[in-house]
Parts: sequence; C-alpha cells; structure tokens
Amino acid sequence: MKIVVTGTRGIPNFLGGIETHCEELYPRIVQYGVDIDLIRRSNYVTDTLSEYKGVRLHNVSSPKNKSFETIIHTLKSVFLAKFRYNADAVHIHAVGPGLVVPLAKLLGLKVVFTHHGPDYDREKWGGFSKKIIRLGERFAVKFADEVIVISQVIKDLIENKYKRIDSHLIYNGVPTPRIIETTDYLTSLGVESCKYVFAMGRFVPEKNFHQLIEAFSKLDNIGYKLVLAGDADFNDAYSKGLKQQAKEGGVILTGFVKGNKLYELLSHAACFVLPSSHEGLPIALLEAMSYGLPAVVSDIPANLEVGLPDSDYFKVGDANHLSEVLRRKLEEIALNPRIAYDMTKYKWDTIAEQTVEVYERLDG
Repeated sequence: MKIVVTGTRGIPNFLGGIETHCEELYPRIVQYGVDIDLIRRSNYVTDTLSEYKGVRLHNVSSPKNKSFETIIHTLKSVFLAKFRYNADAVHIHAVGPGLVVPLAKLLGLKVVFTHHGPDYDREKWGGFSKKIIRLGERFAVKFADEVIVISQVIKDLIENKYKRIDSHLIYNGVPTPRIIETTDYLTSLGVESCKYVFAMGRFVPEKNFHQLIEAFSKLDNIGYKLVLAGDADFNDAYSKGLKQQAKEGGVILTGFVKGNKLYELLSHAACFVLPSSHEGLPIALLEAMSYGLPAVVSDIPANLEVGLPDSDYFKVGDANHLSEVLRRKLEEIALNPRIAYDMTKYKWDTIAEQTVEVYERLDG
C-alpha cells in the first residue's frame, strides 16, 4: 500500500506537535511494508533530505501566509498524490487541511484523516478563518474513509457534532526518554540543574506563555529561573511582544531546540509548565512526563484527560492561580523531584501498529 501524507509542515526537526507526531510515527509504519511519501512545505525546509528513515520526502511550495499556506499546500499534495505518486490513499492531518477531503474522494483516493484538535479555537484566527476551519472539520469527519482521533475529548466531540461513531482512538505518543547527564548546554544558557522551570512550544497566543511569564514574575526570590524553548512561525506582533516581555522579565529564551539540547533541558528541569488554552493531546506534556518531571498545567479538557493529580492543574487564563500552583509545586519538589508516571498507552510502537490496522481497513 502506498500512502501520501499531508497536513504537516514536514519532518524531521520541525517545530510543532503534528510535526513531532509524524516524525515519530511514519518511520515506524514503513517497517510494516507500507510505502510512505510525506509532502513538506518547502518554505520551512532547511535541509537537503529526500528520505528520512525510509519515509520519502517531497518539498512543495506554498505561500508563507497563515491564512492560505495550509489549504494551498494540501490542494497541491492531493493532486500530486493522485497524478504523480499514484497513491492508494492520502493521510491528512488536522482540521484545516480537512477541507480538501471531498476533493481527494472525487479523485478516487481513499482518505484517512487524523483529528488533532479543534484548531478553530486557536486565538490567532479571525471569525472568517474560524468558519473555514470548522468547515474543514465537517468535511473531513463526514467524508473521510477512516477517522483517527488522538483523545477521548475529540472522539466525543465528533460523535456529538457529526454522529461519526466509528472513529479510531489512537493516542499521541512519546519516545523513550534520553537522559543527558552532562550540563554543557545549561551552562551556556546560564542555568543550573534542577534550578529552572521549563516550558516549550510555538509562540502563539493560545500557548499562553505571556501569562506564564506574568505568573512567574510574581514569585519573588524563589531561586529558580524560567526557561522557554520555542519560537514563532511568523514574526508577528504577538511573538515580538512575547520576546520583549521575556527579555524584561529575565526569562531565558533558547529558540527552537531539538535533539540533545532539548533532552538536556528535559533531563535537568525542576518542573514543566503547560499553560495552553488549546491542545489536542499535548505531546510536549507527555514528553515532559516521560522524563518524570513534576507538572503544572491548565485545566482544559485535553490536559485533564491525561489524568494528573488535581493539584497539578490551574484555571486556564488565570495568572494568579498559575502563580499559586507553581509556587506550591516548587515547594514540593524537594520532597519528590521526579515522578513515575504510567506512560503505557503513549508508546509509539503501539501507535504505529494501530495506525497500520486502520490502513488495512481501506482494503476491506
């Protein structure tokens, strides 16, 4: 079977939850004998790769504009899947690209759609864009041959809204943690092991990093620094303001990091914070949990589904409550610096096997 994958900026080493999802998933799927062609957005590509761990990579241009790049790139990808790559099916990720599902069906392609969360809830979208993305969700859920959801929250959502009761719940996953004992990168940042609070993600409003910085500033003389890993796709007013706020607050910004630098940050953090107002099933949180990090997270449904103790949650959007919970967490860390979470259902090998089983249903 030959599958073309679209709806992602690309792999490997791209910023984003869907990008991390695809980077972990598809090299495992090719081991089952499935041919995978993944189409990347060329304006994000900084390497010269044509293949990654058995996954063929193709670069296709799209305008670097948050309103148009996704839909145009997905349109191109579907036509290429049909007329250049002779695919049996396309696997489309996220509700925005879902707009193209009916076209793929009209072209005679089988379609698998993965719903990573209601993107129309993101604060960056205006009213018209939200309507278009909601339409993408409707088209994808109604017309895709098979629908995968990454959380029970999303499964319930599409059952209630669209009466689609045959979706497949396949969680996001995390790889086995790579503990880095050395602290060379930390030293270069000016931080000490277990003396910093860590957060990571894209610099967009719904990640609420501005509120994290505000909350952290209320914790006087606590002996910890705040380290924020990530960056923005677009150097817009929000990301510029966030970086200025971070600079004024003494926050350490690492930029976008992957590999050993990220592993070192996760290995030595005191705790992890995820203040988002929107998530599908947060890979960043799961990755932090795989390292045993104590966590402080917003009380949105996707985070609640992870099942942390009630004391780890704060009211989303409430910087004062975040500050209170974070202060309490840092006081507890001396007694319990690392936590043994149950990560059984988030193993990528299991997730790959489950996804291949969905592909096999296309031949039925």
